[in-house]
Amino acid sequence: MSPSTSLPQQRLSLDHEALVHCWGQTENLLIIQDLDGVCMPLVKDPLQRQVDPRYLAAVPQFEAHFFVLTNGEHIGSRGMNRIVERSLARSDLAQAQGLYLPGLAAGGVQWQTRYAQVSHPGVSPEIMAFLDQVPAKIEARLRSFFDQSRSDIAPAQLEACIQAAILDNKVSPTANLNVFHAALGDRLEIYRSLQEQMGDLMADLLQQAANQGLAETFFVHYAPNLGLGSDGNEMMQLADGSTSGTTDFQFMLRGARKEVGVLFLLNQYYAWQTGDYPLGSDFHVLDAPQDPGEILQMIQAHFPGHSMPLMVGVGDTVTSQVHREGDQRQVRRGGSDRGFLQLIQDIGRAYGTGNFTVYVDSSGGEVKNRKPLKLSAAGDAVLEGPTDPQDTQDPLTLNVAIPGGHQQYVQIFQSAAQLRQKHSD
Repeated sequence: MSPSTSLPQQRLSLDHEALVHCWGQTENLLIIQDLDGVCMPLVKDPLQRQVDPRYLAAVPQFEAHFFVLTNGEHIGSRGMNRIVERSLARSDLAQAQGLYLPGLAAGGVQWQTRYAQVSHPGVSPEIMAFLDQVPAKIEARLRSFFDQSRSDIAPAQLEACIQAAILDNKVSPTANLNVFHAALGDRLEIYRSLQEQMGDLMADLLQQAANQGLAETFFVHYAPNLGLGSDGNEMMQLADGSTSGTTDFQFMLRGARKEVGVLFLLNQYYAWQTGDYPLGSDFHVLDAPQDPGEILQMIQAHFPGHSMPLMVGVGDTVTSQVHREGDQRQVRRGGSDRGFLQLIQDIGRAYGTGNFTVYVDSSGGEVKNRKPLKLSAAGDAVLEGPTDPQDTQDPLTLNVAIPGGHQQYVQIFQSAAQLRQKHSD
């Protein structure tokens, strides 16, 4: 393969051929990719998710150069592993051919190889026991809300919605309100009340954990969100007439943030490349700093520059909204992929490696909470993306845009894998 080459550090490039050649020919490469909306469509019912078998077959061509980083999970009835098995012609192919997706789930506390060897580094039995109780509490709160709300949802449909909304993930139990947004239709006030009720439940769970000696153990991830508030916690985005706002209320382990996941994956990559773990073989995200600046300092202190790969972050959830409070104009920046994409960009600047980001437009899925890319009339340029309007100063630059969503991304990924195989033969 040729020496590492990166794409120009421009904004929302549509030069997909350059992306294919970069991924297909760069030897020292590390791709870190989100899942929902990137390699598969966003759907209202998580049990209906599918992934293209061609994408799964392409992943092994990037052996050790590719990891997923998701707030979902690998395991469980709604986990990515079940989606992989359902999407293949035979469920045993994933294990036989190593077609499970390697990397981190649950924000960073669930590690998996491509043969589905799963572990939860740093997570104690006491933490697991508390998390086991959360799905039942989500169900109880949902039933209580609809017992008191005149939603007019038929009983059978309501029961189906409740079962679909409770994601009994092992280390990131979640309330997913997509199905309720669809079922309630134009009854916006009821849906917004439901969002607020789920936010209250998450606050109650944090207090219950503190009462059991697990203070500062968990946090709540809202997807999508409006960034961090003054208290350091994520801000919920209430629905409006055009979007469903926050649909996922995830009860997660503090430290299970994608930014910290980048640190863990970089530690794994160095071990594969050099034989040494810069942070030790037992490092896990619960031990790491949470501040992105401190994470970058840790990387600079422990990771030699001569082995630093070209890093590429791939995501779809980035938000930026301008709000006016009196005469003041404020920009609220958020999205579950923003932090890890920004960190990858900052690492590239610190090491001079040319790291870049890829944005996949997932606004065409069933879930309408993403801002679509605005293309020129000829379709040859992106006029507007999900980051700040051009007259403000968003610190994140999205370098490559994939306006065709997950289908187009899978085609690009597959082409890069084929080119990588050709150059490795």
